[in-house]
Amino acid sequence: MAQTRLDRSEQINGWAFVMPALVLLGIFMIYPIIWSLWMSFQVGRGANFSFGGLANIQRLANDALLIKALTNTCIFFFIQVPIMIVLALLFAVALNDPTLKFRGLFRTALFLPCVTSLIAYSSLFKSMFSADGIINQALLTLHVIGTPIPWLSDPFWARVVIITAITWRWTGYNMIFYLAALQNVDKSIYEVARIDGVPAWARFTRITIPMLKPVILFTTILSTIGTLQLFDEVNNITQGGPGNATLTLSMYIYNLTFRMMPSFGYSATVSWVIVLIVAVLSFVQFMIARDRRRAT
Repeated sequence: MAQTRLDRSEQINGWAFVMPALVLLGIFMIYPIIWSLWMSFQVGRGANFSFGGLANIQRLANDALLIKALTNTCIFFFIQVPIMIVLALLFAVALNDPTLKFRGLFRTALFLPCVTSLIAYSSLFKSMFSADGIINQALLTLHVIGTPIPWLSDPFWARVVIITAITWRWTGYNMIFYLAALQNVDKSIYEVARIDGVPAWARFTRITIPMLKPVILFTTILSTIGTLQLFDEVNNITQGGPGNATLTLSMYIYNLTFRMMPSFGYSATVSWVIVLIVAVLSFVQFMIARDRRRAT
């Protein structure tokens, strides 16, 4: 009987401990998800909406602006994610070398953009890549270009600026994961390979990369989610311009909700497009990684 009371008391204490977290999780995560799903079936403008069934889903196929935003998001994904993953891995390998001088300084410099204020970071990039910014001035001084490059007013160069800003900001974040994983690899494996005469490139491809496969999968999925939800850099640097050349899905959802005539139901539907794409790509990446692990 005493044991039963003790078990019941432990259960009550346990629930009392986790209940605040569960309440917050329900209010700020589960409830918004359910509300967004319900709103995706509503049609109307502003607060005047009613149940519309599959009308919003049918609207997706005929929305040229959505296709433009989806295309831009895919461009950022297929270009930026591989660049960021490769750079993060190379930086981590370099910083893992004990003979490298000023490792702490380089590590801090690479990670600093991740913890910098986003407003300050975006404002700096916008200033650097303006028509009379430091980038054009430096290129003109070095006689690399004859006229200033329209970084923010040309669709191609605007995309280059956004990709550069994202890569600069988040490469150091991924690098930390690789660096932590590399420092946990048994150094004797590299010593044996070095004694056997295995060249540095072969050690990298046949030892380092296989050891880092779980981390590579994790950072790839993380970068995929971040890129498909890209908003802050675009909103603060180009605001989706010029001519919607840098408009992303998240930026389009923001415009539908706050800038255009509010269409909460349709913006919720577009948000579920992002959820679906993230789920599919994450599943594909996971399956590819699992198949390769089985093959090895």
